[in-house]
Amino acid sequence: MKTVKVVAAIIRNNNKIFATQRGYGEFKDGWEFPGGKVEAGETSECALIREIQEELDTMISVGEKLDCVEYDYPTFHLSMECFWAEIISGDLVLKEHEAAKWLSKDELDSVEWLPADLELIEKIKVVM
Repeated sequence: MKTVKVVAAIIRNNNKIFATQRGYGEFKDGWEFPGGKVEAGETSECALIREIQEELDTMISVGEKLDCVEYDYPTFHLSMECFWAEIISGDLVLKEHEAAKWLSKDELDSVEWLPADLELIEKIKVVM
């Protein structure tokens, strides 16, 4: 089975977490933490900064790694490194996503997370 290596940003601001809804592809309409694929020769942190700039027109600082989620989807294995992140500049412009929300700890279960992202929710709740 093919492994896809991706990174995800758990963007925090005022005790809320930024969640995005996919606007395309096989998992359209599912909620996720923004990010994307790591390119050859790229560090996870650099990939995350690049992906958030491309997808959300926003510069972030990458913080501590929260987890590395390993999840088997039907057609591929996902290896997703998840980092805490904070906004340096930009307005989180949705270039590829259908929608986005800032969620408080009590609101984290209010969206339909993609299966791999769902694994992070309990860990985030403990920290928030």
